[in-house]
Amino acid sequence: MTPSTERALRERGLDPEYVRAVVETAFVEDLGPDFRDVTSVATIPADQTDTADLVARADGVVAGLAVAAAAFELVGEVTGAGRTVEVSVVARDGERVARGDVLATVTGPTRLLLTAERTALNLLCRMSGVATHTRAWADALTGTRAMVLDTRKTTPGLRALEKYAVRAGGGTNKRMGLYDVAMVKDNHKFAAGGITAAYRRVREAFPEVSVQVEVDTVAEAVEAVAAGAEFLLLDNMPPAVLREVVAAVGGRAELEATGGLTLEVAAEVGATGVDFLSVGALTHSSPILDIALDLRTPVGPSRRAV
Repeated sequence: MTPSTERALRERGLDPEYVRAVVETAFVEDLGPDFRDVTSVATIPADQTDTADLVARADGVVAGLAVAAAAFELVGEVTGAGRTVEVSVVARDGERVARGDVLATVTGPTRLLLTAERTALNLLCRMSGVATHTRAWADALTGTRAMVLDTRKTTPGLRALEKYAVRAGGGTNKRMGLYDVAMVKDNHKFAAGGITAAYRRVREAFPEVSVQVEVDTVAEAVEAVAAGAEFLLLDNMPPAVLREVVAAVGGRAELEATGGLTLEVAAEVGATGVDFLSVGALTHSSPILDIALDLRTPVGPSRRAV
C-alpha cells in the first residue's frame, strides 16, 4: 500500500492496518489457499500490462475509493507476484457521480488488475451504496434540525468501512460498539429494576462513558433526564408523541427517534424537533452502487509489455 493511500485512509478516519486486514481476508476468500486466479493465469500472458477505469454504472454517491486503491496496490504482494498496480483516483468520496463517470484509473499487469477487480469492487460498491442511501435520508431531512444516524447493524468485519460510508453520505455515527458508549435498552431496564437504577449502575461502574437511555413513553423520558441521562432513544413513537417528549425534555438531552422509520416520513419526524433519526437500514439494507472495471482496449498480443 502506498504512503499516499495510507494517508488518504487516515484522513478519512480509517486505520490502514485494519483496511489491509479486510482486503487480505477478502483475497483469501476469493483466491483460495494457493492465492491464484486460474482464469487470468491461463488466458493472459504474465508480461502483459493494461490500463482500466473504474466506471459508475448508476447515479449515486461514491465512497471507499482509497479502500479500492488499497486492494489494487496490495494484490501483487498478496499473490506473491512482486509487481505493482498504479492507481489514480479521479472522483472524491462523498460527491455525487453519474452513470458513465470514471472514478479512478488503474495501470499494471493485466493479471493483477483482473485478480483484484472483484475484491476492490465488492468494497467500493458496498460503501458507495451505503453513502448513496444515506444521502437520500440527509436530503429528506433538509430544512429540519435533525441528522440521520447509523446503528450497530453492520456487516461483521466491515463496521468501520460502513460507518465511514455513512459519514461520506452526509450522515453521522453513533457508537462504534459495546465498549465506547453505554446504551440502556429495555432488557437492561428490566434486569436492573428500572431506568433510574440502570442508569446509576452504569454511571458508577463506568463514570467516563457516555450513557444513553431508550424510552418508550413521555414519562420514561422525564425519568431518564431526571436521573442524569443526556441522550435518549425515543423508540417507535409517532410524531405527536415525539413532539410531547421534545417539549417535556426542554433541551436537557439530545433526542433520537428510532424504530420503523422510512424515507416517506423522515421530514415529518425531523420536524418534531428531535436531533437524530436512527436508521439501521443504512448499513443492513442498502443496495450497492453499481461500479465496474473496464479495460480501455481489448486484450491482445499488441498490449503486451515490451
